[in-house]
Order: sequence, then C-alpha cells, then structure tokens
Amino acid sequence: MNTGPKLSQKNRDIVIEQLRSLLGDRVSTVSSVLEQHGRGESWHPTQPPDVVCFVRSNEEVSQVVRLCAEASMPIIAYGTGTSLEGQLQAINGGVSIDLSQMDQVLEVSTDDLDCRVQAGVTRRQLNQYLRDTGLFFPVDPGADTSIGGMTATRASGTNAVRYGTMRENVLALTVVTASGEIIRTGTRARKSAAGYDLTRLFVGSEGTLGIITEISLRLYGLSESISAAIVSFPDVRSAADATILTIQMGIPVARIELVDQAYMKAINNYSKTDYPELDTLFLEFHGTLAGVTEQAKLFEEISREFGASDFQWAEKEEDRNQLWRARHDAYYAGLAVSPGTRGYVTDVCVPISKLADCIEQTQKDIASTGLFAPIIGHVGDGNFHSTIFIDPDDNEMFETALNIDQRLVKRALDMGGTCTGEHGIGLGKLKHMRNEHGDGAIEVMKLIKQALDPLNIMNPGKTVDC
Repeated sequence: MNTGPKLSQKNRDIVIEQLRSLLGDRVSTVSSVLEQHGRGESWHPTQPPDVVCFVRSNEEVSQVVRLCAEASMPIIAYGTGTSLEGQLQAINGGVSIDLSQMDQVLEVSTDDLDCRVQAGVTRRQLNQYLRDTGLFFPVDPGADTSIGGMTATRASGTNAVRYGTMRENVLALTVVTASGEIIRTGTRARKSAAGYDLTRLFVGSEGTLGIITEISLRLYGLSESISAAIVSFPDVRSAADATILTIQMGIPVARIELVDQAYMKAINNYSKTDYPELDTLFLEFHGTLAGVTEQAKLFEEISREFGASDFQWAEKEEDRNQLWRARHDAYYAGLAVSPGTRGYVTDVCVPISKLADCIEQTQKDIASTGLFAPIIGHVGDGNFHSTIFIDPDDNEMFETALNIDQRLVKRALDMGGTCTGEHGIGLGKLKHMRNEHGDGAIEVMKLIKQALDPLNIMNPGKTVDC
C-alpha cells in the first residue's frame, strides 16, 4: 500500500508554523484534538494527524491545500467523525482539515426544490432550517453526519429505498483539488449531458481526489400523511421474504428496516422500550392520507402471509421519532451489551431477490463462531449489516471477525452484490476492491487517482490501493 509521502519532523514543523500564520488559533496540535481527528466510530485503531486546521471558507481550504501540496504533506478531510471504515485515520500523519465551522445553508429554492450548503452543515441542521418551507432532505444514515461527509462516502440510510442515496440527490459540488484549485462541478439542472460527470466522480471519493466544500442538493416536499410501524416475524427469512414481495409489488414504502432478535433485545435494554424481542421490520409510509392507508393495508396483508404479528402503528410525530430513534441507536445498544468492545461493521448489499438467502447463510455462519454479531439493515434496497462486537486487543476474536467478513463479502459478490452499500471503502474494505471490480477497473481507478492527485497527498492509502 502506498501511504503517501513521508516528511521529516523539521518539514512538518515548518508546515505547521505556516498554517498558524494563515489561520491563527484555529490550528491545533493539542493531543486530545489530534486523537479525536484520528479515528471514527469503528474498531480501527486511532492514528492521529500532526495538526488540525479549522477552516471557514473555500479560500481557506484552498490555501491550506496549497501549503500542503508544496511540502507534500498528507491531507485528511474531517466532518463529524462518524466514519466506519477508517476513512479518518492519518496513516502517515499530516493535516486534518476540519470543515465543521463551514456550517452555513447558502441557498434554498422552494420553487426548484433544491439548496446549496457548506460541507459542515449536518443533516439535522439542514432539516431544521427547512422546517418552515414545507421541504426536507431525505437521506438519513442515522447519525447526525455532515453533508460533506455523507457526500464523500456516498452515504444512504433508512430512506434510500424511496428517495435514493447521496449519488441520486447531489446536483453539483464545489471542490478544492489536490493543487488547491477551487472548481465547480454540475449545475442546478436536473439533467445534463455536458461532458464527463465530475460530480459523480467526487461523490463517494472519500477525500482521495479533492475536498468537497459546498454541495447542491435535491429537496422534497413534506408528505401530507406519514405512518410508521414495527412488525414482528417468526424469523429473519420471513421478514426478508415479506420485504422482497413488498418491493416487487411496487408498494412505495419510504423506509423498511430489518432488526434481528438480538438487536431488538439490546434496543429495549438501551432505549427503555418494550418492543417484542423478535425479528422485526421497522417501516414508514409517505403520501396522501388515502395513499398511506392503502400502502399500509397492502403491506399488512403481505406480511401476514409470512407469519407477521404484533403490528404497532405510529402516526403522531413524537411516536414516530421515538421509534426511529430506537432504530438509529442500535449500534450503541449493541456496545452497551458488550462494554469495552468496538463494532466491526459489515456492509454488504445484494440484489433484492438474493437478500433472504444471504442473511440466512450469514446468520448460520455467525452462530458457528459464538460471537455477538446481530444483524440490521436497509433491506428495501438489499443492504444489511452484521455488527461484530469485538475486543480489538483480542487477536483471536479479531481474526474470527475478519474471517466472518471475508466469507460474507464473498457470499455477497457471488450473488452479484457489493462489499459496501453505503459505508465506503476507507481502510477496512480496501482488501475487497480487486475481488469486486477486477484488475482492469482497479487500474483505471489508480489512473484517475494519479491524474488528480499526483503527489498522493489526498487521504492517502484509502479507497484505492495506489
């Protein structure tokens, strides 16, 4: 793995002093700040940068990048620190560019259903800003992540089955390239055939090709009626089969989430809820009152064919919020079951017809190891996660988790799927890239990386092995 240029301590100190001259007290070398910026939410060990820069404008990002390019100093972009695949680890030190103070909503067009935001705006902040406009931004990965980070990792989440992922919802970008140039990709038009699609190139690039500083997004009108539900099933296959039939019948469900029995028990203990501790689907329907009523009725008929029971409906906003908050807290609920562990989060996505088989085979595999590794997923689009809770210092446990992941990814690839539906590659899934894409495609990716970042200073060692 090419982890980027290696600088002497003397040259690092020179760059840090230059950065202090540029940004003053918004440059930090305090150890706790460095530690915070050298890790995400997963099992990957902390690898702190040499310095953190808190930037406030496109121009400041450009100036920082130019200084780093002149010295061949590695650069890692930082949003809210919620990455799961080691995207934030400073493998060889360098500069962490913290975009959290770039937190302005720059434009909202209610007529065109779009907006433009700085990269540090979080999804909750954006939706709070939009509250009185009758619009909302639907991509919801759970954590209150930054829009810049969501764009860089091509995130999705619970609403993706109806509204799509960041790939479908980003219209245009402002990007600072590896040379420090500020470029703009795309327009506010809903379609274009004008040249290479640079916007899609940067969406999902994980900061390896440039730093995303502004994002233009699609917005959607708030629905007249929203209804949420949790439904219990006798086993995971029944829940998955009900999901498959629901999607195949074209029922426009907005969210459909699988939470297995082990996770439901953890959620009840953590969130102080009393949901049935069975394999469960969390759902939400959006539309007119008549449309939502019809969708819910059709789903109930389908699910009863697969042995569903204990239907609990939530139509009041506070009840829906409680339901989804419990779902989003599942990871932390799992950590509470095994104090001192970290989550090794898998993230495969398969064609919807293969979903039940993939989940069932994965459950049997996990059971044979004895590890606590509950399953949760955005099953409406074939994406699910087994979170393997491990002690990172226990080598045997860690190797077992690696082997589970290896077998799971192979299973998904054999079924026509992918090693990551939404978390990205970072460090954690780099080992799977060649098996998924093949040598030829990897060589093309390497050529793109080398063309846009010839010094390999942009988040080196991530996404594609150069």
